[in-house]
Amino acid sequence: MRQMENPTQFVQWLRSVAPYIHAFGGKTFVVAFPGELVASGALPVLAQDLSLLVGLGIRVVLVHGSRPQVAEQLGLRNVEGRFHNGVRITDGAAMECAKEAAGELRLDIEAAFSQGLPNTPMSNAHISVVSGNFVTARPLGVIDGVDFELTGVTRKIAAEKIHPILQTEDNIVLLSPLGFSPTGEVFNLTMEDVAAQAAIALHAEKLIFITETPMMKDAAGAEIRELSSHQAEAVLQAGFLPSDASFYLQHAIKACNSGVDRSHIVPYEMDGSALLELFTHDGVGTMISHENLESLRQATIEDVGGIIKLIEPLEADGTLVKRPRELIEREIDHFSVIDHDGVIFGCAALYPFPGEKMGEMACLTVSPDAQTQGDGERILKNIENRARAAGLTKLFVLTTRTAHWFKKRGFVPATVDDLPKDRAHMYNWQRRSQIFIKTL
Repeated sequence: MRQMENPTQFVQWLRSVAPYIHAFGGKTFVVAFPGELVASGALPVLAQDLSLLVGLGIRVVLVHGSRPQVAEQLGLRNVEGRFHNGVRITDGAAMECAKEAAGELRLDIEAAFSQGLPNTPMSNAHISVVSGNFVTARPLGVIDGVDFELTGVTRKIAAEKIHPILQTEDNIVLLSPLGFSPTGEVFNLTMEDVAAQAAIALHAEKLIFITETPMMKDAAGAEIRELSSHQAEAVLQAGFLPSDASFYLQHAIKACNSGVDRSHIVPYEMDGSALLELFTHDGVGTMISHENLESLRQATIEDVGGIIKLIEPLEADGTLVKRPRELIEREIDHFSVIDHDGVIFGCAALYPFPGEKMGEMACLTVSPDAQTQGDGERILKNIENRARAAGLTKLFVLTTRTAHWFKKRGFVPATVDDLPKDRAHMYNWQRRSQIFIKTL
């Protein structure tokens, strides 16, 4: 067995993903991917990553697309595909091609989840792929004078049949972009529609589109990492997104507005993109939620564990003075935290000295995963606003490592004599912390 090159880094990484593992266990994720992903050869790697999710206790429903596979079948028959507003018009010939493509893709997906070579992520995994007539559909009908023939939309997802399957260990459910009417007709559906409706019907925690589209960007060319559903609707109305990205975003919004907690649009071009999106602070795609995910707020007693986990490394290396859990519990009302999707990524405390109209900001900490996002600045502003609201006119800090950061933000050097008397008596001369004061 090869010796691990950096065990400390591994331990730190494992600790950083633990909150997500705890949060996701037992939850349902609907993961949808286009036929382009299969055509690119990326299916085996995606199967490995999704098998890892199943191994962590996450219930996975897969929805596959088939557009390039249907186009290939039509080409073999010398039949030209027809579209209107990006949606296929499905005549009899196109339906036969859609059926054939769906059958081939199902076999490819089952084969990918049957990998089990030693020394691979699928070793000792025994994933069962379960498919069936879980999707009821109706015809799309005539739109703008165009008859879409056998193209349909999802009418119902058989959630009552899918839930028991997901509760069995190592099962995943596979849905194809085909649906059936009560009269026995077959309709060709879009993968995006099936996935959104499945996520809604199953009360899924997440809808994840693994897409052929690049990272979503705004009109100025900046990457869009996170949107509320209201912000996402504004982006759609602005009209600067490519049509394929807009189609994904439209269905992500629909899911979030119908009860799905989070929707993600993640390009598959990066290796492990699904895992990076789910288990890192910033992810590698665009996340949509019904409300803004990040909140800067006053801490509550439920945040004590998150604060301790955040500050422990800095206490260990001497950057922060060690605070027992009991002390943090007693002083929790002094703390502000940044809560991102249920995980604490930043904190600070304000201790007022009303007699001198001064306040101490202590325990300012931001997770290493978020230190380039300006969260330290946001927490500082929050503490300053709390101090002003309390009638304080000056804010001071004691630091041994971050003097330059505070100087850049308007703090000036001071001495022990400049501190409130009660705080000056508690000054630790062994630590010899530098003192900085800012006039509010």
